[in-house]
Amino acid sequence: MAMKATPMPRGKISSRERMVNSAVKLLATRGAAGTTIDGVLADSAAPRGSVYHHFPGGREELITAAARVAGQRMSAFLQSDDGPLHPREALAHLGEFFRSLLTTSDYRTGCPLVGLTVDGSDQMPAASEIAREVFIGWQEQYRDLLAAHDVPQPRAATLATLTVAAIEGAVILARAQRSTAPLDDVIAELTAQL
Repeated sequence: MAMKATPMPRGKISSRERMVNSAVKLLATRGAAGTTIDGVLADSAAPRGSVYHHFPGGREELITAAARVAGQRMSAFLQSDDGPLHPREALAHLGEFFRSLLTTSDYRTGCPLVGLTVDGSDQMPAASEIAREVFIGWQEQYRDLLAAHDVPQPRAATLATLTVAAIEGAVILARAQRSTAPLDDVIAELTAQL
């Protein structure tokens, strides 16, 4: 899943970045089991030697780097250069991002961390641990947004967990149903709760 809405020209980024971006994309479309070195090389057009140069730990190191990058990119949707976003604004950004991602990929792409969590924990414990940390980080980040807007701490924590779980679940349902309706419904309901 190339998390940015507009892809960067290949000449402007390093082969390492291209490989990480491709791994993020493949995690989001194929899951951990389907994210292979050959697939990443084909998608990124990086030379084979780049894998061993940039990722001496091989596939697990590449997927671990991709998990970190995916987490950072998603966290950016909950931030603003002008200060904290309003929780409704953050929800709207997440909804727009996933709606665009789903429709432009013909419902083949979801969250790369879900793909890693579902089928990567036995194969790649380090990458799965990063996925766990990222999900917790998103919950904490959203909790802090809510708390900054006068939601009491215990309620903010509960709403943050609900938000992350509902959005991730809605993306899975949207892929299965080939419709953004589940995502739209979840964003509308969460917005109403705020």
